[in-house]
Amino acid sequence: MIGYGLAAIGPGIGIGLIFAAYISGVARQPEARGVLQSIAILGFALAEALAIIGIGLAFVL
Repeated sequence: MIGYGLAAIGPGIGIGLIFAAYISGVARQPEARGVLQSIAILGFALAEALAIIGIGLAFVL
C-alpha cells in the first residue's frame, strides 16, 4: 500500500497541472474553451490511468 501511495503522487500532481493550465488558457482566450476542455479531459484520463495501473500493481504485488 505504500507503493500505491507513492504511485498516486505523480498522477495527482499531473492532474493539478493539467487543470491549472486549462484554467489559465480559458482565462486568456475564452473563445477557445471548447478545444481546451477536450484536451484537458484527455490529459486527465491519461493521468488517471496511471493511478489505476498503480493500484492494480499494488494488489498484484
